Amino acid sequence: MLVDVVMPKMGESITEGTILEWRKKVGDPVEKDELFLEIGTDKVDSEIPSLEAGIIVEILALENDVVDVGTVIARIETDESLVDISPPSKKPMKAPEPINKPIKVEQPPSRKKKKVDSAESQKGKKFYTPVVLKIASQEGIPLNELEQISGSGRGGRVTKKDVLNYIENYTTIQPQGVEQTSTSSSDPLANSSFLPGRTEEMHHMRKLIADHMKKSIETSAHVYVMTEVDMTSIVDFVNENENAFLSREGYKLTYTPFMIDAVVKALQDFPEMNSSLLGTSVTYHKNINIGLAVSIENGLMVPSMFNCEEKNFLGLCRTVNDVANRTRNKQISADELTGSTFTISNFGVFGVTIGTPIINQPNVGILGVGAIKKQAVVVESPQGDAIAIRSMMMLSLGFDHRLIDGAGGAKFIERIRHYLVTMDLRQVL
Repeated sequence: MLVDVVMPKMGESITEGTILEWRKKVGDPVEKDELFLEIGTDKVDSEIPSLEAGIIVEILALENDVVDVGTVIARIETDESLVDISPPSKKPMKAPEPINKPIKVEQPPSRKKKKVDSAESQKGKKFYTPVVLKIASQEGIPLNELEQISGSGRGGRVTKKDVLNYIENYTTIQPQGVEQTSTSSSDPLANSSFLPGRTEEMHHMRKLIADHMKKSIETSAHVYVMTEVDMTSIVDFVNENENAFLSREGYKLTYTPFMIDAVVKALQDFPEMNSSLLGTSVTYHKNINIGLAVSIENGLMVPSMFNCEEKNFLGLCRTVNDVANRTRNKQISADELTGSTFTISNFGVFGVTIGTPIINQPNVGILGVGAIKKQAVVVESPQGDAIAIRSMMMLSLGFDHRLIDGAGGAKFIERIRHYLVTMDLRQVL
């Protein structure tokens, strides 16, 4: 039976997708649930599993084509007579398309053929698709060597492309007649895609980020204000409670929920910062949806934490941990990458003191959070001034001057600072 493969709908607001990579070609077999296609939208890139087992008989959309949701992009023949991928006989086949086209890789003399047992390979922590196991068996890659291959698929899964690249690199760097004891090259840049003198097409996500940032600069009149925050009491609180929190919740207590808690309270005091500007129309949002910038392998994603005004501090901790983990593991949905009303970018996790992040459209403001560092500062008290060692942090607020004036931005960031230094830490956990 011929089965149509259609462009899937990745979210409520997604109407089209871009074909990023076909991991199969016409005539190749595909297993059910095997990741055989990668598509990208204006929100997220996704690896698509096959819903049926069979043979790819037709590919209707090429890489980099933009296709509407629901459009047929390929066809799979599920007839059992065509699914047989046993090695071809010596007699020439009469079929117009070869069912299985093995990839010929010349082996160095030192590598011996060793069949990879399918059942044995699933006993470990990693899962390998049938096509990966087949190639490994054909090329004599033992299981312990297969486990050392870095996977580029979802959750670190090893794909067909990863295995073929590994084989190609092996045959390139393996001298004839010399036994290789290491699976990695001595050159640290050998497996890097950022090699000097190389020209390549930008990654799909990088293109989206570039387009989004350029439009934001062209749309909003960016203005920045900055202030210092004494985080000593919060740093001491985290140090005192981090072990108990980790034992109880199963993840680390970070400074991000404290930032979000203070921002939410400040947004309730200054609703104009929790708005969107379209042309000359201003929408003041009822709910506070915080966009949290998360750094990933190929760029940056900003998933939304919805209805933050309804969450207590522990609820914010759990939401931050859940959203950040699912974003890094490519499990975030396209709908969760829209709908933010204000954004926080915490570049302080990389040791950066201060920065000027670009506004995440259609927000009118974004908060940049710097690293917390100990400094000698002047502390004022009724008994007089003194110099003390305090844990200080820089905050930077970027806002759209078309709607927010300098005074409004200054008052808003000062209110965030106020809520951080006066937070009642006895009530947060």
